[in-house]
This record gives sequence, structure tokens and C-alpha cells, in this order.
Amino acid sequence: MDLYNETCFECSKIITNKYSTSFSLGIKAFDKKFQYPIYAIYGFVRYADEIVDTFHDNDKAYLIDKFRRDTKEAIDIKISLNPVLQSFQVVVNKYNIEYDLIDAFLKSMEMDLDKTAYTDESYKEYIYGSAEVVGLMCLRIFCEGDDVSYQKLLPKARSLGSAFQKINFLRDIKSDFDERGRTYFPNIDFKNFAEKDKKDIEADIKIDFDDAFEGIKNLPSGSKLGVYVAYVYYLELFKKIKNTPASIISNKRIRVSDSQKLVLMTQAIIKNKLNYV
Repeated sequence: MDLYNETCFECSKIITNKYSTSFSLGIKAFDKKFQYPIYAIYGFVRYADEIVDTFHDNDKAYLIDKFRRDTKEAIDIKISLNPVLQSFQVVVNKYNIEYDLIDAFLKSMEMDLDKTAYTDESYKEYIYGSAEVVGLMCLRIFCEGDDVSYQKLLPKARSLGSAFQKINFLRDIKSDFDERGRTYFPNIDFKNFAEKDKKDIEADIKIDFDDAFEGIKNLPSGSKLGVYVAYVYYLELFKKIKNTPASIISNKRIRVSDSQKLVLMTQAIIKNKLNYV
């Protein structure tokens, strides 16, 4: 089983490296014992997201339902022939990740099948399921069974996931609307996306970011740097978005270059060594 599990975790690692330079670099900053588990989480959530976002010529509702059933079965019987689900179930069972978190995530993915506009309530529900619970799954790994630390850091982890997701929404506001017909921000008319709308969203994100940073400082040492690297990537992206007019955000995807990410990672390592974080 060791060789089988290793190849399954390597599959999740390949998925992470292919889909996200940001997370790939960030994961390298984790203690080695956390790297495979975080790859497994990313591989799972990435493939679920792919079903609803890109499998346009297939029955998405059937596929996400099958993915849900296969996930539950893999966790229950503790094995799967799907390498992504195998690595994921190993992590879920080892770190006692609650199925409620997984269920909330899959519900958010299902919302993407037919929901194109969000109310305040459904917006919060979607962010919790699509992002906050992913942070909580990772936090279960970092706390390694220490439930007191987990409960203490839980609100901060939710804030970080929320900030990341809202920034993704702002970055992808054009493609979400043009390609998928979605507008996640409630009470926002994308066709008339104004500077005030953008500033209101940014103020909300800043609250999440400030709260999340306090949690990062209290993470276990083996996970702190990796989470901080992801934090500074998104903070840089947030700064670029804030400095870009609403009219451009509506027509162009803002990004941080790979070379910038390497510089940010180097700076984060230095700050971590100087106990800034």
C-alpha cells in the first residue's frame, strides 16, 4: 500500500503544480510532513471545481453527484482506485477531517451548476463552502489532532479563506460573467460595475485580511511560513486590484507574475526568519 499511496499523492502533487504556481510555491514552504496532505486537499478541490467549470460537453450534475458518492465511499471504506480520492481519503481519515466540511464544499460546487446571481445569504453560504472549509481542512492537518488549537484558530482560518475567495471573485469578475454567466457579489450590476462597488468590496476584504493575519502568527511553526507565503501572494494581488480602476477590472484579469511571486516568497522567508510573522 505504501507504493500505491505514494503514487496517488504524487498525482495530487502534479495536479497542484499544473493548475497553480501560487499554491505550488506556497506548499514548498511547508514542513515536509504537511506537503503531501496539502497536495491531496488541493487535488480534491481542484477536480471538483473542474467538473462544474469546464466539463461543458458532459452531464455536470451527474458527474458532481458521482464525485460526491465516490468521495463518501472512499472515506468510508478507506480506499479508492481514483488516485485523487485515495490520497484525499487517507488525509481525511488520518487527521479526522469532519465530513460536514467536505459536504459544505461539494454543496458550493453544486451551486455553481445553476446559480448565476447571489443574495447576501447565498453569497456567505457559497464562500463558506467553497473557500472557508478548505482552510479548515488544512487547519486540521496543521494542528495534528490538537483540537484546542484548532478551535482557537478556526475563525481566523475562515477569514483567510474568505479573503482569498473574494479576491478571486474580483480578479475573475469578467470571466465569471462572460463565460459562466455568474455574478457572485450580491446587489452588484456587473454591466455597470462602479468604483464605489469596488471600494465597498475591498473594504470588506481588508477586514478579513487583517483578522486572518493575527491567526497566521499563531499557526504551528511547520505550517506558518507556507500559509504566510500564500497570504503575501494574495495581498500583492489585492494591492494591484485596489490600484486598478473598476472599468479595467471589468475587462481585464489582474495577476501577479511568476517572477514577482518568487521575490515575494524570498521576502516572506526572510521575514519569517526575523520573527516578523
